[in-house]
Amino acid sequence: MTTRTVDGAPSTLPLYLRAALPALPGIGSLPGVRHSGRDVPDLTLRREGVGTDLRELAEYARVCGFPLGSDLPVTYPHMAAFALHLQLMCDTAFPFAPMGLVHLRNTIVQHRPIGTGETFDVEVRGARLRPHPKGRLVDIDTSVTASGALVWEEVTTLLARGSGRGDETSPPPLDGVDAPLGSTRWRLPADLGRRYAAVSGDRNPIHLYQVTAKAFGFPRQIAHGMWTTARALAALEGRLPDAVRVDVEFRRPVLLPTTVQLGTRVDDRTTTFGVTSTRGEKTSTHLVGRAAPA
Repeated sequence: MTTRTVDGAPSTLPLYLRAALPALPGIGSLPGVRHSGRDVPDLTLRREGVGTDLRELAEYARVCGFPLGSDLPVTYPHMAAFALHLQLMCDTAFPFAPMGLVHLRNTIVQHRPIGTGETFDVEVRGARLRPHPKGRLVDIDTSVTASGALVWEEVTTLLARGSGRGDETSPPPLDGVDAPLGSTRWRLPADLGRRYAAVSGDRNPIHLYQVTAKAFGFPRQIAHGMWTTARALAALEGRLPDAVRVDVEFRRPVLLPTTVQLGTRVDDRTTTFGVTSTRGEKTSTHLVGRAAPA
């Protein structure tokens, strides 16, 4: 395994420009642009001594609905890892070009809360290329250590659409889990994707404007899956244990602007939650999640 240490947070804008090149006719097939990997690269990207900018944290909390406290929100370490995710996917040894990948699932395991004044190290690597009925799946694993101990982990599961390669080799964590219906309503504005992009660095065009989303087959811009996850967990703040595992599955895009509902169900120490929308008599599930003690 090759480990490459990255100094500072990579800028995501140049990475998105690089990510777009493989999608351009004539350019995408050029050496140095075309993704030729047949498996995930044997590469780990690492950032050391990562701290938290309290002004950026406050803006993230405002956009996602978290209260400010002495610990980071459970989803916040993803902010430190995202640019490394994008850098890894832009490597031509990665099996798929980044643009067009579908964020299908996410798992976070927080072993303990991370204090806002702590520094930590982040590592990111690709893993588990496998079949899916609609193409192939690949994971990006993230680990966060503080004072030499593992404190936070994440698995980001991405779908590369194509001819079906068969059933998954293991059942998804939320297979067969339905989203609870609820009455907590959120009105999501048209600029939500741009607001979240400003605090997260995730400037994927599908989230920004109607015209950029249409270029990728969406009728309007869509909300970030990690914003939807964060907003749901912010609504559960204070009701989840410090050591927690959160699984989410993104089942349908949230087209902006719109109104969605949050529903929750508690069974013993497990909280199941869902984000849905209703039009007439039809209910659509956008996200289903489950939080349980780690």
